[in-house]
Amino acid sequence: MDVATKTAKAPATVRGDSIRATRMPRDQRRVQLLDAALDVFTSKGYHASAMDDIADAAGVSKPVLYQHFPSKLDLYLALLDQACERLVDVVEEALDSTDDNADRVIATMGAFYEFVSSSSGEFRFVFESDLTGDGQVQKRLWQVNNEIADAIAEVIAEDTALPPEHSKLLAISLVGIAQVSARYWVSSGTKRIAVEEAQQLVSSLAWRGIRGFPRTDHGPHQHDTPQPDANPNGANHTRANRTRTNQRHHNQHDHLATDPSA
Repeated sequence: MDVATKTAKAPATVRGDSIRATRMPRDQRRVQLLDAALDVFTSKGYHASAMDDIADAAGVSKPVLYQHFPSKLDLYLALLDQACERLVDVVEEALDSTDDNADRVIATMGAFYEFVSSSSGEFRFVFESDLTGDGQVQKRLWQVNNEIADAIAEVIAEDTALPPEHSKLLAISLVGIAQVSARYWVSSGTKRIAVEEAQQLVSSLAWRGIRGFPRTDHGPHQHDTPQPDANPNGANHTRANRTRTNQRHHNQHDHLATDPSA
């Protein structure tokens, strides 16, 4: 009788495990599992997280979790892909948001700060991955930086007529400024600097560098510095005066060197 009772109850137990969570369409279940994994990975890190933790956070059994993601690495890579796509999207939106290059620099730098400010913490997969030694992770991180740099390089090449390889080098440098500064801002306690102020500081640094390259004549007029600026004309006025003074000295020297009567 006891054996028969246990035998009869066994299927019910299995059925109970399989319906631990409310049934939902496969796509919705995948989103739910990714959200749960995101919370676990960002709070514990990859190595300290277990599939049991993720299943518990999602309210599903491990078999259900494994139906969607065969391994913890597959889950992590799916989240990394999701974060990379999000970063590319916000940067491309920033590049397309204006035709004024100074404003475009502000928007692009701001996109990185928006990304790291997200409460989801997904930026950690791109900027602070604890799996950088994994080849698949390395490939994805290289691809996202390269894709963003290509988008920026296209704008630089169009507006300056610089060769593609020069434009790409400048673009990847701008990506480095944005990424490293945003990561430092969000991770080191400097969030006491308001995000708007941080964006303005870094944008001013980036713009003062990139504006030194000559523009082609096809684009709209660009203002000299990202706005608002404490003194948008003072630095340019001083630099222009210094340039004219140096040129006069240079011309005087050339005259003395070539004048036989000197």
